Amino acid sequence: MSKISGDAYELRALRLLERHGLNLIERNVRFRCGEIDLLMRDPGGVLVFVEVRARANRRFGGAAASIGPLKRARLRCAARHVLARWRARSSEPVPACRFDVVAFDGDACEWLCNVFDADD
Repeated sequence: MSKISGDAYELRALRLLERHGLNLIERNVRFRCGEIDLLMRDPGGVLVFVEVRARANRRFGGAAASIGPLKRARLRCAARHVLARWRARSSEPVPACRFDVVAFDGDACEWLCNVFDADD
C-alpha cells in the first residue's frame, strides 16, 4: 500500500472514531521500535492506541488477521514509549489503555475494540 492510500485509510478511520466520540491526541507516533497510527482518547477517558490496516479483500484472512505477533510486539513497544512520555510530560496519572484496530477489507470497514492486551 502506498503512503498516500495509507494516509487516506487513516483519515477514514479517524473520522469514524471521531463520529463515535473519540478525540485525536496524535497521529503517526513513531519510535524506533514501532508506530501508533492514531492515539486517541475515548469519552470515558481511556487512552486508545489505534492500528489502521487495509487489504483489497479477505482472501488471505483480511486486514485484521494481518496483525501478527511481531506487529503486536511493535505496537506494545511504541505504547510503552507513549506512556513513558506521558509520565514525563503530565502531572495527570496515566489513564487506562486499550488497543483497537480499524480494518478495511475492500469497501468494508470494521472497528475492533480492545483486540489484544498489553501482556499477550
